[in-house]
Amino acid sequence: MDKSERLWPQVAALAQGIPTPIAREVIEARACFDAKLYTASAVMVRRSLEGMCIEQGTKKKALFQALQELRDDGKIEGRLFDWAHALRVLGNQGAHFSEEPVSREDAADALSLAEALLNYLYVFTVKYEEFQNRRQSPEKTAD
Repeated sequence: MDKSERLWPQVAALAQGIPTPIAREVIEARACFDAKLYTASAVMVRRSLEGMCIEQGTKKKALFQALQELRDDGKIEGRLFDWAHALRVLGNQGAHFSEEPVSREDAADALSLAEALLNYLYVFTVKYEEFQNRRQSPEKTAD
Protein backbone atom coordinates (compact mmCIF):
# COMPACT_ATOMS: atom_id res chain seq x y z
CA MET A 1 0.00 0.00 0.00
CA ASP A 2 1.34 3.45 -1.01
CA LYS A 3 1.63 5.80 1.96
CA SER A 4 3.15 8.68 0.02
CA GLU A 5 2.12 12.18 1.00
CA ARG A 6 2.27 15.37 -1.03
CA LEU A 7 4.50 17.88 0.75
CA TRP A 8 5.11 20.42 -1.97
CA PRO A 9 3.57 22.31 -3.59
CA GLN A 10 0.82 22.62 -1.04
CA VAL A 11 -2.67 22.78 -2.49
CA ALA A 12 -5.09 25.09 -0.73
CA ALA A 13 -8.36 23.46 0.19
CA LEU A 14 -11.54 24.88 -1.24
CA ALA A 15 -13.86 26.64 1.17
CA GLN A 16 -16.24 24.36 3.03
CA GLY A 17 -19.40 26.08 1.80
CA ILE A 18 -18.80 25.15 -1.84
CA PRO A 19 -21.05 22.21 -2.78
CA THR A 20 -19.15 18.94 -3.22
CA PRO A 21 -20.06 18.31 -6.90
CA ILE A 22 -18.81 21.79 -7.86
CA ALA A 23 -15.69 21.49 -5.69
CA ARG A 24 -14.94 18.18 -7.42
CA GLU A 25 -14.88 19.97 -10.80
CA VAL A 26 -12.49 22.63 -9.48
CA ILE A 27 -10.23 19.98 -7.96
CA GLU A 28 -10.10 18.25 -11.33
CA ALA A 29 -9.33 21.60 -13.00
CA ARG A 30 -6.40 21.99 -10.58
CA ALA A 31 -5.20 18.46 -11.35
CA CYS A 32 -5.27 19.22 -15.07
CA PHE A 33 -3.35 22.44 -14.44
CA ASP A 34 -0.74 20.61 -12.35
CA ALA A 35 -0.34 18.12 -15.20
CA LYS A 36 0.24 21.06 -17.60
CA LEU A 37 -3.06 20.29 -19.37
CA TYR A 38 -4.12 23.92 -19.54
CA THR A 39 -6.85 23.49 -22.14
CA ALA A 40 -8.42 20.71 -20.08
CA SER A 41 -8.14 22.87 -16.99
CA ALA A 42 -10.12 25.65 -18.71
CA VAL A 43 -12.80 23.16 -19.73
CA MET A 44 -13.10 21.91 -16.14
CA VAL A 45 -13.42 25.51 -14.90
CA ARG A 46 -16.29 25.94 -17.36
CA ARG A 47 -17.91 22.76 -15.99
CA SER A 48 -17.68 24.20 -12.49
CA LEU A 49 -19.56 27.29 -13.72
CA GLU A 50 -22.25 25.09 -15.23
CA GLY A 51 -22.57 23.24 -11.93
CA MET A 52 -22.77 26.52 -10.05
CA CYS A 53 -25.60 27.75 -12.28
CA ILE A 54 -27.53 24.50 -11.91
CA GLU A 55 -27.02 24.46 -8.13
CA GLN A 56 -28.18 28.09 -7.94
CA GLY A 57 -31.43 27.06 -9.63
CA THR A 58 -31.11 28.75 -13.01
CA LYS A 59 -33.75 27.77 -15.55
CA LYS A 60 -31.67 28.49 -18.67
CA LYS A 61 -29.70 25.66 -20.23
CA ALA A 62 -27.15 27.73 -22.19
CA LEU A 63 -24.36 28.84 -19.86
CA PHE A 64 -24.34 32.46 -21.04
CA GLN A 65 -28.07 32.76 -20.40
CA ALA A 66 -27.76 30.99 -17.04
CA LEU A 67 -25.06 33.48 -15.99
CA GLN A 68 -27.29 36.35 -17.14
CA GLU A 69 -30.07 34.87 -14.99
CA LEU A 70 -27.78 34.87 -11.94
CA ARG A 71 -26.95 38.51 -12.67
CA ASP A 72 -30.59 39.47 -13.19
CA ASP A 73 -31.54 37.72 -9.93
CA GLY A 74 -28.88 39.74 -8.08
CA LYS A 75 -26.74 36.72 -7.17
CA ILE A 76 -23.70 38.07 -9.05
CA GLU A 77 -22.98 41.69 -9.89
CA GLY A 78 -21.29 43.46 -12.78
CA ARG A 79 -17.64 42.52 -12.44
CA LEU A 80 -18.46 39.00 -11.20
CA PHE A 81 -20.69 38.52 -14.23
CA ASP A 82 -17.88 39.80 -16.47
CA TRP A 83 -15.47 37.31 -14.83
CA ALA A 84 -17.89 34.44 -15.25
CA HIS A 85 -18.47 35.37 -18.88
CA ALA A 86 -14.70 35.52 -19.52
CA LEU A 87 -14.30 32.09 -17.92
CA ARG A 88 -17.11 30.75 -20.11
CA VAL A 89 -15.39 32.10 -23.24
CA LEU A 90 -12.04 30.59 -22.20
CA GLY A 91 -13.78 27.27 -21.47
CA ASN A 92 -15.36 27.40 -24.92
CA GLN A 93 -11.90 27.96 -26.41
CA GLY A 94 -10.81 24.78 -24.67
CA ALA A 95 -13.92 22.77 -25.49
CA HIS A 96 -13.98 23.54 -29.21
CA PHE A 97 -11.12 22.90 -31.59
CA SER A 98 -8.93 25.92 -32.07
CA GLU A 99 -5.39 26.40 -33.27
CA GLU A 100 -4.83 28.61 -30.23
CA PRO A 101 -4.21 26.55 -27.08
CA VAL A 102 -5.13 27.83 -23.65
CA SER A 103 -2.02 29.35 -22.10
CA ARG A 104 -0.68 28.52 -18.67
CA GLU A 105 -1.35 32.08 -17.53
CA ASP A 106 -4.97 32.01 -18.73
CA ALA A 107 -5.57 28.64 -17.07
CA ALA A 108 -4.05 29.90 -13.79
CA ASP A 109 -6.20 33.03 -13.90
CA ALA A 110 -9.27 30.96 -14.72
CA LEU A 111 -8.72 28.80 -11.64
CA SER A 112 -8.19 31.83 -9.41
CA LEU A 113 -11.20 33.69 -10.75
CA ALA A 114 -13.46 30.63 -10.56
CA GLU A 115 -12.49 30.01 -6.94
CA ALA A 116 -13.09 33.69 -6.11
CA LEU A 117 -16.52 33.54 -7.75
CA LEU A 118 -17.44 30.36 -5.88
CA ASN A 119 -16.21 31.84 -2.61
CA TYR A 120 -18.34 34.91 -3.23
CA LEU A 121 -21.49 32.89 -3.88
CA TYR A 122 -21.10 30.15 -1.30
CA VAL A 123 -18.97 31.63 1.47
CA PHE A 124 -19.04 35.43 1.56
CA THR A 125 -22.74 35.73 0.71
CA VAL A 126 -23.67 33.30 3.48
CA LYS A 127 -21.39 35.11 5.96
CA TYR A 128 -22.89 38.47 5.00
CA GLU A 129 -26.45 37.15 5.40
CA GLU A 130 -25.58 35.68 8.81
CA PHE A 131 -24.06 39.01 9.84
CA GLN A 132 -27.12 40.95 8.65
CA ASN A 133 -29.52 38.56 10.39
CA ARG A 134 -27.56 38.80 13.62
CA ARG A 135 -27.47 42.61 13.45
CA GLN A 136 -31.22 42.82 12.81
CA SER A 137 -32.15 40.27 15.47
CA PRO A 138 -34.33 41.67 18.29
CA GLU A 139 -32.19 39.68 20.76
CA LYS A 140 -29.16 41.79 19.84
CA THR A 141 -27.88 43.56 22.90
CA ALA A 142 -25.76 46.67 23.07
CA ASP A 143 -22.26 46.28 24.49
